[in-house]
Amino acid sequence: MKKPTIPEFYRNKTIFITGGSGFIGKVLVEKLLRSCPDLKTIYLLLREKKGVAPEERIKTIIDLPLFDVLKSTNPDSLNKIKVVVGDVRELDLGLNLQERQLLIDEVNVVFHGAASVRFDDSLTDAVIMNIRGTREVAKLALEMKNLDVLVHVSTTYCNTDRKVVEEKLHPAIADWEKTIEIVEKRNKHTMNVITEKYIHPQPNTYTFAKSLGEHVVYDLCDGKIPVVVYRPSIVVHTAQEPMPGWIDNFNGPIGLMVGSGKGIIRTIYCDGNTITDCVPVDMTVKAMIISSWKQATFKNPNQRLTTSFYNGSNNDIKSLNLVRLLSINKKIWWRNPFNNVLWYPNPRMTKCYYNYFVQMLFYHLLPALVIDGLLKLTGKKPMLVKIQRKIHVAMLALAYFSTNHWTFINNKFYDLKTDILPEDVDSFSYKDETTQIYEFNKQAIIGAKRYLLKEGEDYEDAKKHMQRLWILAKVVNFLWYVGLFWVLIVKLDIMSSVLSNNNGVIVHLMTN
Repeated sequence: MKKPTIPEFYRNKTIFITGGSGFIGKVLVEKLLRSCPDLKTIYLLLREKKGVAPEERIKTIIDLPLFDVLKSTNPDSLNKIKVVVGDVRELDLGLNLQERQLLIDEVNVVFHGAASVRFDDSLTDAVIMNIRGTREVAKLALEMKNLDVLVHVSTTYCNTDRKVVEEKLHPAIADWEKTIEIVEKRNKHTMNVITEKYIHPQPNTYTFAKSLGEHVVYDLCDGKIPVVVYRPSIVVHTAQEPMPGWIDNFNGPIGLMVGSGKGIIRTIYCDGNTITDCVPVDMTVKAMIISSWKQATFKNPNQRLTTSFYNGSNNDIKSLNLVRLLSINKKIWWRNPFNNVLWYPNPRMTKCYYNYFVQMLFYHLLPALVIDGLLKLTGKKPMLVKIQRKIHVAMLALAYFSTNHWTFINNKFYDLKTDILPEDVDSFSYKDETTQIYEFNKQAIIGAKRYLLKEGEDYEDAKKHMQRLWILAKVVNFLWYVGLFWVLIVKLDIMSSVLSNNNGVIVHLMTN
């Protein structure tokens, strides 16, 4: 029997997605609807958030520019998105009995992407969301009558206790069942006290919980249902589909690009030799879909029921460290500047915390205090100190990752694109867009201007402003060095005068 193409496999399939309102989840929904138009239904698990009902949240998601291409080519496909009200943080996912039974009876493919990605989450919150929530999804998947595959979205950074991460399950640093039990029985304060020791050697509660989340899926599902554990590295903007440069958050590198390009971030706590490992979100989503198809269509039952692990990483750009990337970004900021840039973008890097702290005080905090003071005097709301406080906290949270390097073995990930059938190449094949790093980062910056900052793309005024800031920065630097030189001359002159005045005294003492 001929192996089905990916759209053929997904024909009349019902899909259940957790985390569908997240960055990866939105792109996954759009790609499935656009490239697998004959799928039956996509159920999204959504909860009420900030007083907004799940049904209203869906409308907000569909109104994003991400779905513009789909609206122009196949608008009716959006009707296939259905909401099931629930919460990954709740037992049984917070589903009512009727909707739970609906999922058990109808769902064929599960994508579990819901997770808290905050590095500063309490251990309690991280465990409830990323470990216990994964357990609840796995339990539901095991009950599904027509399940073809479960895809669990993890992260390449869930094994930071080892420098080389292979595409397999690595040993757990704690027992996930006992961890859930402890968190359920202890209050947050008690857990906060023991967190650092409990999660060691993991750097934060996020990587700790995601690591144990993999063991939850493996222990409960391996050998029982087809499972894929997909580990993307740092997921960034779209490279190609449905349009280049789409992004909906300031997380990770994009926040650094915008903050530095705006002249707000002038010192970065990192090792300039560290290699960034970024993957476009559209490439990530394609690989997730291909891996689900591949796992579900294995002819050998043993192979189909053996959990597969993929490191969705870009290990092919090792020559591009942070210093080189910053150099490229400076060129892009000059040619494609943001509006209302605060200072000429020329951030410095340091891996010494004390050096970073001093620079942060002089380049971030003091200017922020001055500018906020001026804003107060003019009757406007001060904001820069608050922004710089958030940047400082984020810089410390990311320091572990920006001052260390890991090797992610990604052979199986890159082999995925060779596994697809010729008919699927146009829709699902992918290439490493990050090798064209100038164009790739240019897409990111233009995307941030368009989708995050809502800035126009008429660069004339922004370029003139950037040129003025460049001149101002040169003048300030010149005056700084002149002032320093003057201070040194004055000090030398004073020392010379002191020595001259005391010369007679010294001679007198020596002769007597």
